[in-house]
Amino acid sequence: MRENQQNLQDIREQLRRFAMERDWQQFHTPKNLATALSVEAAELLEPFQWLKTGEMSELNPTALAAIRYEMADVLNYLIMLADSLDVDLIAAAQEKIQLNAQKYPVDAARGNAQKYTQL
Repeated sequence: MRENQQNLQDIREQLRRFAMERDWQQFHTPKNLATALSVEAAELLEPFQWLKTGEMSELNPTALAAIRYEMADVLNYLIMLADSLDVDLIAAAQEKIQLNAQKYPVDAARGNAQKYTQL
């Protein structure tokens, strides 16, 4: 783990402060945050558009930087949305991993990209 990595709580506090300093929290409704999150996730696709495979070897430094910042935007909006809905993202992620483990048992899912309903 890098020394400069922060936990989600620290980032949440920074994002709260950023929005409050600009009086933007009035615009940060769950709907608006979910919409912004969706837009940023779509923007994450742009550097991959038209690449043959989308493997890292096809990405130049400019594209990698763009991807990095779009990923940060997605994470920031997700943290703000979770904050507005009082969702513990770490707990939710852990619960979802367990649910997916039940949907995709190792014996049935190993090496298989089908949806759980098709296993």
